[in-house]
Amino acid sequence: MRNASHPAPAKSLPSHPFDPDDDKLKEECGVFGVVGVSEASNFIALGLHALQHRGQEAGGVVTYDSTTGFNQARRMGLVRDNFTSAETLALLPGNIGIGHVRYSTAGSKGQTAIRDVQPFFGEFSMGGAAIAHNGNITNAVALRRELIERGSIFQSSSDSECIIHLMARSMGRTIPDRMEEALRKVEGAFSVVAMTRTKLIGCRDPLGVRPLVLGQLGDGWVLASETCALDIVGADFIREIAPGEMVVISADSGVQSHFPFRRQKSRFCIFEHVYFSRPDSSLGGRSVYETREAIGRELAKEAPVEADLVCPVPDSGTPAAIGYSLESGIPFAMGIVRNQYMGRTFIEPSEQIRNMGVRLKLNVNRALIQGKRVILVDDSVVRGTTSQKIKEMILEAGAAAVHFRIASPPTVWPCFYGVDTPEREKLLAARMTEAEMTAHLGVDSLKFISLDGLYRAVGEKQGRDPKSPQYCDACFSGEYPIVPSDKIEAGFKTKEPAE
Repeated sequence: MRNASHPAPAKSLPSHPFDPDDDKLKEECGVFGVVGVSEASNFIALGLHALQHRGQEAGGVVTYDSTTGFNQARRMGLVRDNFTSAETLALLPGNIGIGHVRYSTAGSKGQTAIRDVQPFFGEFSMGGAAIAHNGNITNAVALRRELIERGSIFQSSSDSECIIHLMARSMGRTIPDRMEEALRKVEGAFSVVAMTRTKLIGCRDPLGVRPLVLGQLGDGWVLASETCALDIVGADFIREIAPGEMVVISADSGVQSHFPFRRQKSRFCIFEHVYFSRPDSSLGGRSVYETREAIGRELAKEAPVEADLVCPVPDSGTPAAIGYSLESGIPFAMGIVRNQYMGRTFIEPSEQIRNMGVRLKLNVNRALIQGKRVILVDDSVVRGTTSQKIKEMILEAGAAAVHFRIASPPTVWPCFYGVDTPEREKLLAARMTEAEMTAHLGVDSLKFISLDGLYRAVGEKQGRDPKSPQYCDACFSGEYPIVPSDKIEAGFKTKEPAE
């Protein structure tokens, strides 16, 4: 396999101590694949750029060309900095390929090494294959231990590498057969794109926790984490890959579909609607933007308050703030402005700069705020550190009152299905009641949307079915649809079942 030459990998860079984005739940990655188009790497680079919000630590691309064979490039940092030059893309020829953008949730979390960057590649007796994974394997520790005891040699700390080793040990006659057998041994959440010399493969776990969509690009085909990645390459959205479905796609035979797992009721991640997915994507036939606006409307019904302005915490709180404003009749205003060009200017700040906190990225529009009772709408409260800083900025600008309205229920439990969540004791809502959080943050009021209200906003008119929830909402409810066996083995205590 040919590796595109590149400079020594940069060290993984830490977040600023008061970075407002560091107090958010982080999606782990995005996947993209294409077959049957010339210069596939160009389309992959564009697709990964559209999925950059799902992972900013690193990215990788693998393509296949009949002359040069498999070609690979893996880089630390953003797509725009690594996969936009003609020189790099020329090293990735072929009409089939897959790509991946990463934010680590397993392995060397926050300390990504180049060896952890996907896609992963393996050479089998019937040819080579590459694989990229969106999600998290909840029995990866046990699988890894068993594989190592049987002689496997791991090259990375990523849980996703287990899939390649399981494929290597399979006796399946074809690579799709081997991948199918491997995934039957995996527990957790996975949306996978893989490739052979001629085939593009996509698969979702039986519960469909993470998204994966199919598009058509001329005579070619595309798999992507979100529909916004289809838009950027000009592909037509065909459908979502169903939970538990595997598709095998070739330029000659088109899309072949089957269901290798026992059918189960879907438990798609409800937080994709709240925060992870881009607002210009669609999920389950619903516009993400319209769903977030509906969440804001529901929040206004559940938690009204007298005020003069509704202001979003940019950018993720904006659609919900618009919905809150429309439902309540209270004017919407951009009372906080984000500096889009901060980048990594202050990675090693002086003490004076450090004390500026979130002002490095967010600034209050004082002329709008002064003397006003302000409703701040945000998508979530995780640790609460950023909420405190923003509240202080609003009060310093002369606000008469500050009311927080949160477009998700309290985040009380960690996610083990591909989202970087702090340990439970670091989640503010796991340690405090709503009244205690209100006092801790020093705001006039704090209200979260209810879990039933969130379900109504995403289209479930009767709310959440407590006996058979329609979505995965473990981070709010503590009800894990897939047993986090590795974490339990390490001492994690799950929620006691209701009597």
